[in-house]
Amino acid sequence: MKSTPVGWLFGIATLAASALLFAVQPMIGKMLLPHFGGTPGVWNTCMVFFQAMLLAGYAYAHLTTSRLGFRGQAVVHGTLAAAALLVLPIVVPVDRLPSDFGALGPAPRLFGLLVAAAGAPFFLIAATAPLLQRWFTLSGDRRAHDPYFLYAASNTGNLLALAAYPLLIEPLSTLGWQNRAWAWGFAVSAVLTIVCAVVVWARSPRVEAPPVDPVEDSDRVGWATLLDWIVLAAIPSSWLLAVTTYATTDLASMPLLWTIPLGVYLATYILAFGASGTRWKRGTEAVFPWLAAILALVLSAGFVNAYWVPLHALTFFAGALLCHQRLAESRPPAGRLTLFYLAIALGGVLGSLFNAIVAPLLFDRMIEYPLAVFLTCLAAFREPGLWAAGFRRIARELIAPAAVFGLMLILIAGRNVSDSPVGVLALMLASGLGVLVVWKTRGRPLRFALTIGAVLLAGGVAPEPGGEVIHRSRNFFGTLRVLHDRRAEVYRLIHGSTLHGQQSLEASRRAEPSTYFTRSGPIGGLFESLDPALRRAGSRVAIVGLGTGTLACYAQPGQSWTFYEIDDAVVRIAEDPRYFSYLADARKRGATVEIVEGDARLRLGAAPDGGYRLIVLDAFSSDAVPVHLLSREAIALYRRKLAPGGVLAFNLSNRYLDLDPLMDRQARDAGLVCRIRYDVDVPPEEKQAGKLPSIWAVMADRDADLPGLVDDLRWQLPRHRPGSIAWTDDYSNLGSYLVLRSRWARDRVK
Repeated sequence: MKSTPVGWLFGIATLAASALLFAVQPMIGKMLLPHFGGTPGVWNTCMVFFQAMLLAGYAYAHLTTSRLGFRGQAVVHGTLAAAALLVLPIVVPVDRLPSDFGALGPAPRLFGLLVAAAGAPFFLIAATAPLLQRWFTLSGDRRAHDPYFLYAASNTGNLLALAAYPLLIEPLSTLGWQNRAWAWGFAVSAVLTIVCAVVVWARSPRVEAPPVDPVEDSDRVGWATLLDWIVLAAIPSSWLLAVTTYATTDLASMPLLWTIPLGVYLATYILAFGASGTRWKRGTEAVFPWLAAILALVLSAGFVNAYWVPLHALTFFAGALLCHQRLAESRPPAGRLTLFYLAIALGGVLGSLFNAIVAPLLFDRMIEYPLAVFLTCLAAFREPGLWAAGFRRIARELIAPAAVFGLMLILIAGRNVSDSPVGVLALMLASGLGVLVVWKTRGRPLRFALTIGAVLLAGGVAPEPGGEVIHRSRNFFGTLRVLHDRRAEVYRLIHGSTLHGQQSLEASRRAEPSTYFTRSGPIGGLFESLDPALRRAGSRVAIVGLGTGTLACYAQPGQSWTFYEIDDAVVRIAEDPRYFSYLADARKRGATVEIVEGDARLRLGAAPDGGYRLIVLDAFSSDAVPVHLLSREAIALYRRKLAPGGVLAFNLSNRYLDLDPLMDRQARDAGLVCRIRYDVDVPPEEKQAGKLPSIWAVMADRDADLPGLVDDLRWQLPRHRPGSIAWTDDYSNLGSYLVLRSRWARDRVK
C-alpha cells in the first residue's frame, strides 16, 4: 500500500525522534566512561537506564492513552516537551562523584547520574514513537488500521543514528558540539510531534471516536500472552549486553563496539516487523541451529580472539531475529498497541537489568552469555504440547544431552594440549560433535536446546587452561581469577582473558618481576636508567594501575611508592599474601608502599604538585584503553605532579590497538619528547621464565631527562600520522587506532 502525505509526516517524525533516542546513547556513555574506569560495566549500566526510560516512556504513552482523550494527551505531551528544553543541553555532574562507591559498586551512582542529567528529555523522546503510532490510528488515514510500519521506521531511525555515531559524529566532532546539536534536534523533534498532533486535531470529528480498529472483548490480552511478550523481548536484550561485554572486555570499551551489537539488535526488529519479516523466518530457522552449535563449542573451548567476532555477531543476529519474529507474529490489533510496546519495553529492561546489576552481584563469572544462547534455543524453537507429554518423554530428552556433556568434558580437557596431536584430535572431535548435535536433534526442539546447554555447561565446569582456579570474583569492573599453574609453579591474575601479572612460587624467583615488567624488558631498562635519580632520599613514584603489584619489585629502601587503583577487588588480591607478595616484600625492603583507591585522575589530582620522579600508567583493564588517562588534560595533570626532570611511562601492551601514533600526537601536543620500545621477540628461555612481549612508551620534557634511552636503538621515535588530532577530554576516537592483526607489533619492529 502506497504511503500518504500523513503517513510520510508521521514516518519522518517517528524516524527523527528515534534517531535522537539512539544518538544520545553513545554520546552519554562516552561522557561517563572515563569517570568509572573505562569498563564495559559503564555501557551496561547505561543500557539499563536507556531500557528503563523506554519502559517509563511506553508506560506514559499507555496510561495517557487509556486515561486521557487525544486532545488532553497532546496538550500534556507538548507542555512536557517544552519544559524539557529548559534542562538542555545535558550536563553530567561528575564532579560530585564520591571516592567510595559502597558495597553495591558504581552502578547505582552511575544510574542516578543518568537520571538526573538526561532522564527528562530521554523519557519524552522514548514516549514519542508509541504516541505517534497511536495518534496515527486516529488520523483517518487509509493505513491507520495497521500502524506497525511506523515501528519499522522507528527502528530504522535508531539504526541510522547508531551507524552515524562511530562513523561520522564521533570522529568529526567534540562531545560539546554533539551535546548542543542534540539539544537542537530535540527541539526540531518536538515541533514535528506537535505538527502531527495538529493534523490529527484538525480531523476533530474523528479524533474522539473509537479507533479505526476497535478493541473487542476477544482481543483482550491474557497473562500468558503478556508473559510471552516479556520473555521474547528479555532474552535478546540480555544477549545484547552479554555479547557487548564479551567483545569490549578484550578489545576496547568504545562507541564503535557498543553500537555494532546494538545495531544488529535493532536490525532484527526492523526485519521482524517490516513487510519482509516472514521471508527471513525459514532461512533463519534453518541456519540458527548450526550457528548456535558452533558458538557453543567456541565458548566452551574458551577461544577468545577478535577473529571470532563475526561468529558471535551472526549467531546473535539469528537468535534475536527468531525471538523478534515470534513477537511480530503475536502482535495484537492496533487498539492494544501501547500495551504491546509496554510489554516489550518491560522485557528489555528486565534483560538488561539482569546483566548489568543482578548477574555481577550473584555470580562470580559471566554466565549470562551462555545462558542467553541456551534460553534463545528454548524460546525460539518451543515445542507445542511437550510438557503435557509426560515425565517419561521429557526424561528421554535428557539422555542425549547427558552423553554430550560427558564427552565435552573429555574434549575440552584437550585444549590444554591443543598444539599436540591429542589436542588437535580433541578439537576435530569437538567440531564433529557440533555437526552431529545439529543433525541428530533437528526437529526435536527441547533435545536440541538441552544439548546446546550441555555443551555450554561443560565449558563452564571444565578446568581452566592456565591452571587451577584458587580465587574468583566479579564486580562492576569485570571478572578476576587467580590461577595456580602447577607445571610452571606460578600464581597468575587474569582479568577477562588477559594476564595481569604472575609471581613464581620458587623462593629464588619470587622477588623477580615477570610478564610485561621484567628487568630485561622496556620498563626494567627505564628503571635502570633512572636508578641514580630514584636512589635520592625521598624519591617518589606513582603507579596508575595495581595488578598484582609486580612493579613494586623495583622499589628501593627509602623510596615512596603510591599505587592508584579503581577496583577494590584487585587491591584485596594484591594485598593478600596467600596469592602475591610483591607489595609486602617491597615494604620489608624499607620502601613505603601506599595504595589509593578510586579513579586515578581524581585521586592523583589531590597529590602535591612536583612530587613524583616517575609516573607509570599501567591501567589497561583487560585490553581496554583508559581514554581519559591519555587525554591532553590528563597529561597536563601528570606534568604538574612530576618533579623537574620527571618521566612518564605508558604500558601500551595490547593485542588490538596500535597506539604508537597516538603517543606521537599526544607528546607533540604537550611539547614533550617521546620514545617507544617494542619488546616482542622474547627468547624461549626468557619466555619459559615468565617474560611476555610488551610495548612501552616514555615521555619527558627533554632528551636529557631520559638518560641511556635516547641513544639506545631499541627505543624508537613513535610513528607520526599526518592529520591526526590530539585527544582531549572532549574529543577522542579510539576506533581509528583499532587493528586486527595479532602480529602487528612484530611486523612493526622488523
